Amino acid sequence: MNTAEHVELARELIRLVETRVVDPLEILLDQGDDLGDDLGGELRARLRVQAEVWAAQLLGPDDRTAVMTSARLIAALFPGDGPFDPPDDWWRTPFGRAVARRAGHPGARAVGFATAAAMLGISRQGVHDLVKRAKLDRHPDGGVTTESIRARLTIPKEQRVAARPHHH
Repeated sequence: MNTAEHVELARELIRLVETRVVDPLEILLDQGDDLGDDLGGELRARLRVQAEVWAAQLLGPDDRTAVMTSARLIAALFPGDGPFDPPDDWWRTPFGRAVARRAGHPGARAVGFATAAAMLGISRQGVHDLVKRAKLDRHPDGGVTTESIRARLTIPKEQRVAARPHHH
């Protein structure tokens, strides 16, 4: 984990929780008195501290803690009746990148090439190349296994780059 990644993730988590939880709660509790303002201020102060903890858990060394934290945050911030299936752009956010690296896709055992590309931060052609070179596993029902994507994301970038063949 590097400091810039931690700061970026904590900021995104603060923004998400404020817009999806705190702001609606303030609207619901606004009764024309100071209760809503007081509660909102306390929640925002607590949120700033808690977002630092969540970011450390998501980026830290304990896989189980990272997976559980991502599951709790997804359940609270993206509630729904069906499985969690965010748009491809979500995987390019700091939170999406952390979830992809630590938990894979929480709602799918396999994803299409476009989603795999978004999760990996590469092009669809790049995904095709990685599948062809057996660096990612094709799922029997189509697409790419999320486990192979997560495994690829856990390889340090220097090792992935060093493993590329050099063409002269």
